[in-house]
Amino acid sequence: MEVEKILEKSKEVFRNCSLPNGAIIAADVNNPIYPKNVKWYGYVWLRDASFVCYACDLLGMHEISEKFFKWCLDYAEGLREGIFAHKYFPNGRVAGDFDLSLEENDLKGERKKTVRNYLKTKIFYIQFQPDQLGSLLCSLYEHSKVRDIGEFKELVEILANGICRYWKKGYFSVPTFDLWEENIALPKYKQFHVYSLASCIKGLEYALKFEEIESWKSTLKQMKRIFSKCLNYSKNLGYIPRVFGKKIDTTIDSSLFALTWPWEQLQANDEIMVKTVENILKENEINGGIKRYRNDMYNGQIELGDLKFGKAGSWPILNYWASIYFFLKGEMERAFKYFKWVNERSLNGYLPEQVIDDKPASIIPLAWSHAMFVITLNFLENSSKFLMAAKEVNQDIDDKQ
Repeated sequence: MEVEKILEKSKEVFRNCSLPNGAIIAADVNNPIYPKNVKWYGYVWLRDASFVCYACDLLGMHEISEKFFKWCLDYAEGLREGIFAHKYFPNGRVAGDFDLSLEENDLKGERKKTVRNYLKTKIFYIQFQPDQLGSLLCSLYEHSKVRDIGEFKELVEILANGICRYWKKGYFSVPTFDLWEENIALPKYKQFHVYSLASCIKGLEYALKFEEIESWKSTLKQMKRIFSKCLNYSKNLGYIPRVFGKKIDTTIDSSLFALTWPWEQLQANDEIMVKTVENILKENEINGGIKRYRNDMYNGQIELGDLKFGKAGSWPILNYWASIYFFLKGEMERAFKYFKWVNERSLNGYLPEQVIDDKPASIIPLAWSHAMFVITLNFLENSSKFLMAAKEVNQDIDDKQ
């Protein structure tokens, strides 16, 4: 019953987050259960929407995906010109976190030294997050398995060219932010976020299935070479770091589950991947839930318009990622445990951004959490081994009670 309820709520959330103009907002902000004291997630993030599109395609809700791809072309400000914002208002206007003029003359002191020209000024203010481009390319490819995407080939080209445009033989030529929108990788240190690089690699691999473009091939080759260099370094470190370059950030980041899926750059049983997952769980797992990284302070809380940092929680998307990882590794009992842990903490079938003190917290309902539920369920539901593991776990719980 628990799974069926969340599945129905997921469909509801997707329908509500898909607006008439095609925009997919990150949360069902008009739902009565949406908390009043949290950040407003009525924005469009290409990343979140990409996962929602994939989930919708799995559910046969293909029109939501197609409306969103069209929204990207028709509404997303600057996208056709190669400017990629980290989030947008539903009408397509760029929603930069600083919400100031984007002219370089507005910059003072250190910021002016960091951002040298108009284009880089824009990117600084709107946070260039390259993983979003890779995510959307992957979503387009998955959609192509069920529908013709001829009318969206232009979008494929814009995204793939965007990745290549800002890549400079081993790093991005502009400051880039990670998927958490907190950590920055700087060109002067030739840095990149490993999660983001893997996303771009996979995105370009999929783009090349649609069209053979030399610049895409060249960039992909360079990215794979530097990714291999990172992996070689990781063998001595004992796990894969969050940021690689001349300055390395060795924070153990739970987003790296994604290197196995969806970015498919490492097999689940690859030695360095196994070690990375072991370190993630040792460092970031708390009572069955998985946090983003050590000393995370973001909990989505707002007080008088300002973020109120404090005790951060576990993120359902990470538990679902762990479930997919262990499914691919063939460890069905562990896959089921991480899947079930989140489901048991839903709020009447609605899934939150975080779980704090064993209760749903922060933004709820979050579309990305529901998308990961649907995607994980798709991996698990047809597996006889999974069904057997589920019965064993349930029996173990009954015995303890």
